[in-house]
Amino acid sequence: MSFKTTIAAALAATALAFPAFAQDITVNDPYARSSAMMATSGAAFMTITNNSGTDDRLIAAASPVSAKVELHTHKEDENGVMRMIHVEEGLPIAAGETLMLERGGNHVMFMGIETPFEQGATVPLTLTFEAAGEIAVEVPVDLER
Repeated sequence: MSFKTTIAAALAATALAFPAFAQDITVNDPYARSSAMMATSGAAFMTITNNSGTDDRLIAAASPVSAKVELHTHKEDENGVMRMIHVEEGLPIAAGETLMLERGGNHVMFMGIETPFEQGATVPLTLTFEAAGEIAVEVPVDLER
């Protein structure tokens, strides 16, 4: 292994260990999982902190690993059944607050996954915020979490 390759690998590993940061938004503890080994859908979870003095909104997400990426939440229907729904207006993050993207709540949904998520791999994800703009995140796949 060459010196350049070793340095590149070390930098890549270090980048995954630190939170994603752009302007005043910090993304911490991201992870992705699919529902089963041959699943065509999956989800990503993380905490997003708005460190600024201005409210912001997560308005979109995109990734080359799936045909479609949406922001989702769970909502109880008239029969008391929890249903996953697309949040078209995005997810607000008040100034100084943290948005939790977690199982059973708000999350990023991957639909039409072309290759199943593999434990230990990473998923490239771009989060788009109304004020902060785009933030690229490398999301580790954790099928055991």
